[in-house]
Amino acid sequence: MTNDNRVSQVKVTQREPERERRIFSFKATQVVWLLFGFLITMIALRIGLKLIGANPLSPIVTLIYGFTDIFLFPFTGLINSPSTGNIVLELSSFFAILIYGLIAWGIERVIWLIFYRPRGPVVDVTETTTSEHHSN
Repeated sequence: MTNDNRVSQVKVTQREPERERRIFSFKATQVVWLLFGFLITMIALRIGLKLIGANPLSPIVTLIYGFTDIFLFPFTGLINSPSTGNIVLELSSFFAILIYGLIAWGIERVIWLIFYRPRGPVVDVTETTTSEHHSN
């Protein structure tokens, strides 16, 4: 007695061309906004601390001022900062926030121009395998 069993298996997968490049461009722009967002937040904290006349000898204030001094150096003396006692309104820091925001936006646009590829049609790949099995 011969028993013919034929087994067919169909496997359909979909590939999306350039998917990895789109993911990379998305992740890269997220990193850019994360870094510049952190910088802008630190500058905003500095503005707030200067406005309330925070003690510059406090460790956290020293840390924030030290970190932001590096990035505010190009803007030092750009605009006079009105002050009363310990309270200072650093107008140059507001300008720095604007400039760093524009730089972040520019870097993000360059990343999208270089790496982003628009979504194309999804490609279906069909694999069919047939195996014959004979048993007595």
